[in-house]
Amino acid sequence: MTITAAQVSELRKMTGAGLMDCKKALAETGGDQEKAVDYLRTKGLAAASKKAGRVATEGTVGSYIHAGGKIGVLVEVNCETDFAAKTADMQAFAKDLAMQVAATQPDYVTREDVPAEVIAAETEIYRTAARKEGKPEQVLDKIAAGRLEKFYSQVCLLDQPFIRDPEKSIKDLLVELTAKVGEKIMVRRFVRYQVGQ
Repeated sequence: MTITAAQVSELRKMTGAGLMDCKKALAETGGDQEKAVDYLRTKGLAAASKKAGRVATEGTVGSYIHAGGKIGVLVEVNCETDFAAKTADMQAFAKDLAMQVAATQPDYVTREDVPAEVIAAETEIYRTAARKEGKPEQVLDKIAAGRLEKFYSQVCLLDQPFIRDPEKSIKDLLVELTAKVGEKIMVRRFVRYQVGQ
């Protein structure tokens, strides 16, 4: 099958991936755009996991001020090189994260940051609630685990749905950016200020 330049260009617009990667993805999927997007996402996940062991000591701080100066957010995003930190993609990602924190008020960056005692307390609350709802004892742990996932999606920045595209999580955006920039990228920390709080 012949892959046209228009197909490659369209896929590149959709994914932000490189030309050769887009062409290869289309060739591998027989020209199917949707399958090619999935192929590139899978490749991005693999590339991101390879980069996970690297050290990210450079980066940028994104900021956002909202509601006439009533809410302010700073977010630190790290990468491997100063060059990557200055790219438009990194700057836009940091800005989007700052807006996300302003809007959703997460408590932690990742689920690994949630203290064990908080997880234990939440799990017990969910088990007790499920028991009161009349759920059988053997499914309480499964119900609690499902509700804990919802808890993570509310309080952990990387697990939250992106406010501009709820089909994607912040972690999905991070993986896509890692694949695009070609470096390890991590969200280090954030702080949110609100007048009166």
